[in-house]
Amino acid sequence: MERTFAIIKPDAFAAGHAGKILARIYAEGFKVVGLKKLYMSKVEAEGFYAVHSERPFFAELTDFMSSGPCIVMALEAEGAILKWRDLMGATNPAEAAEGTLRKEFGSSIGENATHGSDAPETAEFELGYFFNGLELL
Repeated sequence: MERTFAIIKPDAFAAGHAGKILARIYAEGFKVVGLKKLYMSKVEAEGFYAVHSERPFFAELTDFMSSGPCIVMALEAEGAILKWRDLMGATNPAEAAEGTLRKEFGSSIGENATHGSDAPETAEFELGYFFNGLELL
C-alpha cells in the first residue's frame, strides 16, 4: 500500500463540493487514513508551497490557498500517488479528461478543486507538513 497527500481546495470547499469529492475518493477504493478541515494562514501556505517560491504564480497561489477552509487528507491505496493524480485530472480543468475531479469541480488552473502529491518524496513532505504520526490511522 502507498500513501499520498491530497487537498480539497478552498474553491471546491466553498462551492459545497467536499462531500461529493470525498464520496468519489471512497468509491475509487482509497482508504482515508487522515483528514482535517483547516484554514491555512498565508505563512502556512507559503511554507507548504515553498518549492514554488520563485515562480511568478507563488503569491496568487498562496493567497488563494489561504482564502478559506480546505480539507487535507492522507489517502492510501495500491499505487495511491498515480491513482489520485489520475482521478484529479490535468491541472487545467479545461484540459482535464471527462470524469476527473478537476473537470467536474475546477474552474481554472488556479482554482482547480484539488491538490495531490506528484512523487513519493513529495508525498512524504506534504503528509509530514500537515499530519504527525499519531494522526494517521
